[in-house]
Amino acid sequence: MFGGFGGVGNPPTIIGHIIEKDLKELTLIGNDAGFPNIGIGKIVSQGRAKKLIASHIGSNPVAGQLMVDGELEVEFSPQGTLAERIRAGGIGLAGIVTDIGLDSIIEEGKQKVTIEGKTFLVETALLADVSIVYAKKADPFGNLIYETSARNTNPLVAMAGKITIAEVEEIVPLGELDPAEIVTPGVFVNMVVKSKGVDWKWAWE
Repeated sequence: MFGGFGGVGNPPTIIGHIIEKDLKELTLIGNDAGFPNIGIGKIVSQGRAKKLIASHIGSNPVAGQLMVDGELEVEFSPQGTLAERIRAGGIGLAGIVTDIGLDSIIEEGKQKVTIEGKTFLVETALLADVSIVYAKKADPFGNLIYETSARNTNPLVAMAGKITIAEVEEIVPLGELDPAEIVTPGVFVNMVVKSKGVDWKWAWE
């Protein structure tokens, strides 16, 4: 599972190490497929993923071609639903109910429930063996602070991994972070690595 939105907020140093380690047959969970040569898009474009659970893949035409060719299984989940499924996994819920996707391809094969006379789809929670996120600052306990729009899905993803690795711009001493500014408590973070720099500034700017 990876944080980020259109590449912004992807952890590029960790992604680079995944490629260097030649990891393949990955199941990826995140907002999108990035861009072909930006962030998580590199993993997708190199054919290292066998499945992607995302809200869209439109910014990465390579992902679309891989899907059409049957080389990448893609499970589409509406963006808000995807975020809620990740949040549910992070806080220990089995799933959520939503009316988004009724009477569309989204509902195929999914359980429906009726609550107070209204029909909802049951969407299962999402968890990952490993979550990778990007943050602006961390202390040695793994408490994280994010930078503006690069925060996006990262706090949700950080909660939903059995192991969460945070790539950060700066590691500061204990006590330097204002507790009121901490978004992700260190209890959710297993490892912190220093970023070598990001490859998505152009998309942000």
